[in-house]
Amino acid sequence: MDFKVAWSPEAIEDLESIAEYIGRDSEFYARAVVTRIVEMARSIGRLPWIGRVVPELGDEKIRERFIYSYRVVYRVEEDRILIVAVIHGKRLIENIANRFGDSA
Repeated sequence: MDFKVAWSPEAIEDLESIAEYIGRDSEFYARAVVTRIVEMARSIGRLPWIGRVVPELGDEKIRERFIYSYRVVYRVEEDRILIVAVIHGKRLIENIANRFGDSA
């Protein structure tokens, strides 16, 4: 069974910020990166457990996949996948820990 994939408002903001940042140098690459991130996020619904557990959190239901230098962090819920954050790989997860509610 495929899970429905939903985006948190914060994750959408993350994606918009990435597009804006890359777009300063190249609109073409900004669109390409955002498109690949969105495509990969959609695929999570088919195989949600393929992503690794976020090491800093150690919660089986909070996982991540990498695309380019970005971490797509998501939570596996009962009937959907919630994309919680899209952050640069060097950014500390602690800076977004409040997005996970009681899980973090």
